[in-house]
Amino acid sequence: MAPRKFPARVLRTLTESRYVWIRAGTVDRFIGIWMVVVAGRVFVRSWTLKPEGWYRTFLSDPGGAIRLADRTVRIRAVHTRSERLLSAVDRAYAEKYTSASGRKYVRGLSRGRRRASTTELVPR
Repeated sequence: MAPRKFPARVLRTLTESRYVWIRAGTVDRFIGIWMVVVAGRVFVRSWTLKPEGWYRTFLSDPGGAIRLADRTVRIRAVHTRSERLLSAVDRAYAEKYTSASGRKYVRGLSRGRRRASTTELVPR
């Protein structure tokens, strides 16, 4: 079965946004994180990898939500291991976040454990 896709309007909003507001598991708050859209699919990476952070929460409970201006969309987190996708996500981050201050984070997100935290958000 093919993975579910976000409706065109949601995907357009995400593509045009610098951040996605995300809630992992049953946590009660949304936080803003960087994300990219690659081939119509939404990807995020964790900067801190904290034990209580969104990435670790998704490892034990892949359910969550994203908040858009006018609605909340339920999502499921799917860990990404494909080298082809990881490389495409690397490029997408580098193309999207081009400010002088952002380059440090783009480099960091494209290496080691942070790169390995690449997670696809899919609607559920």
